[in-house]
Amino acid sequence: MAYENPDDTLVLETTKGRVVIKLRPDLAPAHVTRVKELAREGFYDGVVFHRVIDGFMAQTGDPTGTGAGGSDKPDLKAEFTAEPHKRGTVSAARTANPNSANSQFYICFDRAPWLDRQYSVWGEVIEGMDNIDQIKRGEPVSDPDSITTMRVASDL
Repeated sequence: MAYENPDDTLVLETTKGRVVIKLRPDLAPAHVTRVKELAREGFYDGVVFHRVIDGFMAQTGDPTGTGAGGSDKPDLKAEFTAEPHKRGTVSAARTANPNSANSQFYICFDRAPWLDRQYSVWGEVIEGMDNIDQIKRGEPVSDPDSITTMRVASDL
């Protein structure tokens, strides 16, 4: 499939189907660089959606599946913007420290205004949101869904 900008597009194959994310380097260039680097290394392949809250979001990106893990790369500085958290927004998960984002991210099911200006938005689902809607819920999720593969479209 042809994408508008393949180098700023992620293609996730999940246990629920394909999900395509348009990356937003205009909002969070360091986060976009990191997620592309990790995707190219195969970091996200097989990683589960470990925290999925109905009406809120699906979180992934922790290789331990616990919510406490990340990559071996340094944490990222916050890149907060006024971009609203709405259905399909992809944003960096972090601890209470604003500069602690690493590899984890979440996809919003619905508008979440309390997250605005508090988390680094780095993408938007442009295809397959119906597949995200089908991900099993839970905190933690029992028998969780996962990312089978995650690739930058220009590498496919």
